[in-house]
Amino acid sequence: MTDTRSEATGSTRWSFSSGWIPEQSTGHEPEFTSRVELRLLNTAAEDSCVRATIYHEDREPVGPYEILVSGRRVRHLRVNDLIDPEAVPLGRPFGVVLDSDVPVVAELVYIDTRRDHLAVTSLPGSAGHPGGSGDPGGPAN
Repeated sequence: MTDTRSEATGSTRWSFSSGWIPEQSTGHEPEFTSRVELRLLNTAAEDSCVRATIYHEDREPVGPYEILVSGRRVRHLRVNDLIDPEAVPLGRPFGVVLDSDVPVVAELVYIDTRRDHLAVTSLPGSAGHPGGSGDPGGPAN
């Protein structure tokens, strides 16, 4: 049975402090390219515009990168493919802050193919509204 409620789960702000995309890969491209994937879930009926800002250790933040997530859909996007306003550099630490006009659920997935085997790690982000008020993702009681 399909749930047709338009209630959204998640948060309108997500933060990830530990981004890093390996410079090297092994195997065929693009399926075996080392990468970081941003995975977004929008359970609301309406579409969501997610704005990503990339933070660096040695320069000013870059963004926003606008990402559309259709209502009641999931979107997987390679951070490697974020190129406008500029490409995210490989082999350099970065952080990501996501701001969405509709609550979404977000996680980062690291896929490292530098050696002859595949390493995959999934990291949940830190959810919360600007100003530290927190957003548990549900409707107010």
